[in-house]
Amino acid sequence: MFDKIKKNYFILIVTFLFIYFFFNLLGGDRGLISYLKKKEIYENLKASQNEIQIKIQDLEHKNSLLTENIDLDFIEILIRDKFLFGKEGETTYIVKQDGQN
Repeated sequence: MFDKIKKNYFILIVTFLFIYFFFNLLGGDRGLISYLKKKEIYENLKASQNEIQIKIQDLEHKNSLLTENIDLDFIEILIRDKFLFGKEGETTYIVKQDGQN
């Protein structure tokens, strides 16, 4: 038995090394499966980052409407939304008095 092992020593070591590298290639922290999971997590984080950036831009726009030059139309929209003035599907008409721009 030891004679066969001695004769095939090189093939045995190469086989074990091949099995070792094959399993580490697929599994483990740096393996292919782990890479695919991390890639999916990365794509999900990129998508959520884009959504958050859009929300931030929207909030910055709304904030600028309330702070820099007060937009009365935007304030009216906020009052209608928050205090439920008006009904859904309602058409709003703005009537200007004589002498106003």
